[in-house]
Amino acid sequence: MPISPVPSIPEIRLHTAGPASGLWRLAGRREADPAPYWAYPWAGGAVLARYLLDQPEIVVGRRVLDLGAGSGLVAIAAAKAGAAAVTAVDIDANAIATIGLNAAINGVDIVARAADIIEDPPPDIDLLVVGDLFYDPALALRVMAFLRRCQASGIEVLIGDPERAHLPQGELSRIATHAVADFGGGSSGGAVPAGVFSLFGNS
Repeated sequence: MPISPVPSIPEIRLHTAGPASGLWRLAGRREADPAPYWAYPWAGGAVLARYLLDQPEIVVGRRVLDLGAGSGLVAIAAAKAGAAAVTAVDIDANAIATIGLNAAINGVDIVARAADIIEDPPPDIDLLVVGDLFYDPALALRVMAFLRRCQASGIEVLIGDPERAHLPQGELSRIATHAVADFGGGSSGGAVPAGVFSLFGNS
């Protein structure tokens, strides 16, 4: 996959799928095989990355975890903005491999883990960032339950999303909006307005 700057985030370059990437070779034959979400910068991750780079004081010296990290875009932004430690978690082993490659070309250190942690106790971190995990109603409920547990344990939570259908906006407070490219959801990569949200009750 060719390396190119992320639209609206030229500070970061990623391996991004194109017509000749041949991702069909990775497509699983089983229903459980995950789609290659990691191959594209989605709007929720893009808006979070832009926000962290523009507001580095949010991450400087803090331990950050990027949940459902995909390409690692948000984790890379956190590391570039000065986070003390960054962990990227995704359920897809291909995403974990891609995060390692993307971290290397951006000159940052990220710990990447293949795991589903949303039923686990809150991790030992300061900031949890979540981009584009509200595309499925059942997943959205599980994610919000985990985010609430994390918040209750003292972790700050930030969500990036272009207001997809299952984003629980009634529980969120918008703190920023940017127009960013979105390659997900069948879109052509054109700019869409996306928001950065905190949970009600975030200190």
